[in-house]
Amino acid sequence: MSAHGLAQNWWLIALRGLFAVLFGLAALAWPNPTLAALVLLFGVYLLADGLLAVIAGLTRHNGSQPWGLLLIEGSAGILAGVLTFLLPGLTAIALLYLIAAWAITTGMVKMVSAIRLRAEIDNEGLLAMSSVLSATLGVVLMIWPGPGALGLIWVVGAYALVSGFLLIGFGFRLWNWQSSAHLALHPARVEVGRHPHPPQKK
Repeated sequence: MSAHGLAQNWWLIALRGLFAVLFGLAALAWPNPTLAALVLLFGVYLLADGLLAVIAGLTRHNGSQPWGLLLIEGSAGILAGVLTFLLPGLTAIALLYLIAAWAITTGMVKMVSAIRLRAEIDNEGLLAMSSVLSATLGVVLMIWPGPGALGLIWVVGAYALVSGFLLIGFGFRLWNWQSSAHLALHPARVEVGRHPHPPQKK
C-alpha cells in the first residue's frame, strides 16, 4: 500500500487519536479507580483503537493493497483488549505486563511504518515520535513494575493523551499531503471560453 493509499484513510488515523485523547482524559480525571474498572476502561480503549487500525489497514482506494503493518498493530490491540475481558481477574502486575507488551509491539510497528513512509512523504515525524513514545512506555513498565492501579492509570492516561494528539496531528498532515499531491497531479485548468484571443494582424 502506498502513502497515497494510507493518506486516503487519514480520518481513521485522526479518529484513533481522538479515542486515545478521550481515554487519556477519562483516565486522568478518574479519582480513585479500582483495578476492575481500570481493566474495563483499558480493554474498551484497546478494542476501539485496534478495530479502527484494522479498518484503516483493510480499506482500499484505487486498487491499493491492504496496509499490513496497520493490520498487525490493530490485531495486537484487539487481542490485548479481548484478553482483558476474558481474564477479568487480572492482577495489577499481569495488566502491567500486558500493557507493556502491547506498547512495545505497537511502537515497533509504528516505527517501521514511519521508515516506510519516509521514502514517499516528509510528514512521518509525528508517527515516529508516537512509536518512540509507545516503545518507551513498554520498556519503562517492564523495568519498573511498581505502580499500583492508581499509578498505572496515571502513566497510561498520560501516554494515551500525548499519543492521541500525535496521531491526530499525523492524520491531518496526511490529509494536507494528500491535498497537495492531488493539486500537483491535477493542476487547475483554464476554463473553456476564457482563452486569450489570438493577436490581431496589422
